Amino acid sequence: MSYQVSEAEAEFEQAWADPRATRAQSPPVDVNQVLAERYTTGEPVRFTRAMLWDLEIRKAATPGAFIPYVVRAGSDAAWAPASPGGPLGDTFVRKSEQRLWDRPEVYGLVLEEVYLDHERQLVTFLGRAQFPDADAKPLHADPRQPLFHIQHGVTGTEQQPLNTWRIVLLTEQPDTALIERFAEQDRDPWLPGFVENYIRDVLTVRLDRKALG
Repeated sequence: MSYQVSEAEAEFEQAWADPRATRAQSPPVDVNQVLAERYTTGEPVRFTRAMLWDLEIRKAATPGAFIPYVVRAGSDAAWAPASPGGPLGDTFVRKSEQRLWDRPEVYGLVLEEVYLDHERQLVTFLGRAQFPDADAKPLHADPRQPLFHIQHGVTGTEQQPLNTWRIVLLTEQPDTALIERFAEQDRDPWLPGFVENYIRDVLTVRLDRKALG
């Protein structure tokens, strides 16, 4: 990993601008609004930007803890290539077995470089075909799906933060079936699963979904 955070973000934007790529971007999620309208909690919970950014940092390092509906249990690991046993810092790599985008019943190895931009409160994940593991042994991403880059971010005000998400898959032409899959995801009325898991597991607050009429 020789990139700086700004260079990683520039690579994402270059991929996003490629007309052959498959792109999707979710509308910003007003976490507090959705929480108030569609959930009950064991005690009052109100997210700040700082809390939402804390969630994004934790999720970047330990995806299995926050998106177990995507990552196979026990398959994820993260390390800093320059010092595999040391602290992660703001740039690191991670591996995990994730559900394939077009075959969610099947898991495949995903390799990602991770870049934390604390000033912009933006995490950039760059998919890679291969890199060495923490013991310098070669890893190879599952070839059954195209590589993809993702950005998770936090915008809005300190008291009314918004969660953002976009993905670009490095395809030879836009995949309309995947685009529709992402659009269906956006129609889900609930908070992203990782926000629910943060409330339950980090804040240790009971969280229940209301019945939707």
